[in-house]
Amino acid sequence: MNRAPVNRAVGPPARRIPVVPLAAGLAAALLLSLVCGVALGSSGLGLPRVLRLLGAGLTGGRLDADEAAAYAIVWEIRLPRTVLAAVVGAGLAACGVAVQALVRNALADPFVLGISSGAAVGANAVMLFGAFASLGVWAISASAFGSALAAMTLVYVAARTAYGLTPLRLVLTGTALSYGFSAATTLMVFAADRGEAARDVMMWLLGSLGGATWGKVPIAAVTVLAGLAYLACTAGRLDALAMGDETSASLGVDPDRLRRELFVVTAAVTGTVVAVSGAIGFVGLLMPHLARMLVGAGHRRVLVVAPLAGALLLVWVDIASRTLLAPAELPVGVFTAVLGVPAFLVMMRRRGQAFGGAR
Repeated sequence: MNRAPVNRAVGPPARRIPVVPLAAGLAAALLLSLVCGVALGSSGLGLPRVLRLLGAGLTGGRLDADEAAAYAIVWEIRLPRTVLAAVVGAGLAACGVAVQALVRNALADPFVLGISSGAAVGANAVMLFGAFASLGVWAISASAFGSALAAMTLVYVAARTAYGLTPLRLVLTGTALSYGFSAATTLMVFAADRGEAARDVMMWLLGSLGGATWGKVPIAAVTVLAGLAYLACTAGRLDALAMGDETSASLGVDPDRLRRELFVVTAAVTGTVVAVSGAIGFVGLLMPHLARMLVGAGHRRVLVVAPLAGALLLVWVDIASRTLLAPAELPVGVFTAVLGVPAFLVMMRRRGQAFGGAR
């Protein structure tokens, strides 16, 4: 007896939002958020005064002598911090898109390759033992970036085989070495004589933009923009890679070569942003899924929306971290987790088929 086919659809197909108006709206919201990030803080300057100070800095206008302190707060503290938050958020979101395509795993994020844990070893060596003190204010960033590159090299060498760089080996190797790097960090904290440095270590491990300066913005911005440009040019190959090695090879894409390129690009961008902001979680995991829900799975569209959404999110998270308990500052990673966990669970409930099936 023949049975009627069972319809396993979980609902009507999701409606895509046109990319251009969505990107324009996100860009406008990001610009407004940057202004809010400069205006909001423990020292209430007020939006009109902040706008006047920003205009004076951009146009070279004259200011009264009693406004020198307010001008320094706006241009030397808040503005570079807010801009860096946007850069880091965009970089983490873009890397999340790339890593999820690289390892073909919806749970992957920029830190799955062990780069973040590796960077923590270098940063902690500076904060706990004063390593590379000769570099001055650049000591933490330089040490974190150098150890991130060393971790990247170690993961690549350990994961690569004669058959190439497979997604499963990358995930397993990155996860295993991440535990090793975390253990080394914990051991360094216990071995250090400077007990007061443990709080600084914890702030860095949970993410903080408190050390933002104009000197850090160009390096992070150039690296993130270069990574975004590469990923935009590779969007078509990313679509092929997401369909599997055999399918991508039949479409003329070399999956092993593409994985090597993606590994280097994502490691460089992740290492750079982690070096200037610490380890900020959930942005690279959440934003790619949010973008796919809004505009579909095509990487050309996702790579437009995800970085803008990541930048917008991290700007407001940074605002919350420094204003809710002002003058105290909370780690940025705490807020991204508080927002990310329920948001991710809601997306899984609404998009069960896309997150592992409805069964």
